[in-house]
Amino acid sequence: MSTAPRPTLIPFVKGHGTRNDFVLVDDRAGTLELDAQDVRRLTDRRSGVGADGVIRLAPSSTLPEGREVLVAEPSAEWFMDYRNGDGTIAEMCGNGVRVFAAFAESLGLADCARAPFVVATRDGVKRVTRDIDGWYCVDMGAWRFPGGQGAVTDGFDARVQAAGWTTGRPALSVDLGNPHTVVAISDESELTGLDLSAAPLVVPVPETGTNVELVVPLGEHRRDDGAVAGRVRMRVHERGVGETQSCGTGACAAALAVRAWAGAGAPDVWFVDVPGGTVRVRVLASGHVELAGPADLVFAGTIELSGRP
Repeated sequence: MSTAPRPTLIPFVKGHGTRNDFVLVDDRAGTLELDAQDVRRLTDRRSGVGADGVIRLAPSSTLPEGREVLVAEPSAEWFMDYRNGDGTIAEMCGNGVRVFAAFAESLGLADCARAPFVVATRDGVKRVTRDIDGWYCVDMGAWRFPGGQGAVTDGFDARVQAAGWTTGRPALSVDLGNPHTVVAISDESELTGLDLSAAPLVVPVPETGTNVELVVPLGEHRRDDGAVAGRVRMRVHERGVGETQSCGTGACAAALAVRAWAGAGAPDVWFVDVPGGTVRVRVLASGHVELAGPADLVFAGTIELSGRP
């Protein structure tokens, strides 16, 4: 990164994916370094732009993680540098990478309807396409249950205690490059009434924290094309952010956990309803998982940050 004094006024674009919102910064020159204080300033909903996180578009060659990706995938020219609202670094964001792709299209760096946009992230390469309905589809890569087959057989490997519960409830850990803990709730009214103003307690305590997904399985239905799909309703508390209107990797984790609980014969396609809308999760034969949903850029502007180097 350059050590030259940075500009005081920072141009930005505001975008969201199912109301999981982000401040996007164009740093094609690779000269702007945003620290945790800057991120908190940008994401503050009273004194800043307001968002769940900040995404900086930068050349992959300017970051150590990006250079590692380029060794395996030279076409991953642009890096999605994502920070949670509290300034901490996150490995990936499923809604964020869709919005990142829309941002790159607006800059003339991609056309996801014509060819996959290859994105470098701290969780490796993500390929984004845009379907005929305008949804952005992301191959999120490999996923796993950290507790192994034993956790899948038992149906849980952790316990979650949310506000108002008298005891912890069984939950299943899912890793999508970032950590998730999924707990099932049988009643939609209970899900709606949950207090998620504070992070639910997870036992055992994850070393690097975890996103917590609280889900109500809504069964399966036959689609117009004859295929069977599952449906899940979800709320999520994201580490470093708090409750958000949506979480892309969390939607994948929720679908994968409910699919595992459903057992053999469960569908590979799941629609996940979140407060901000609906996304589609598809389990791929490759062992990867795909996330699809909308991405919208809503306004642009500039904000004054500290002029310190």
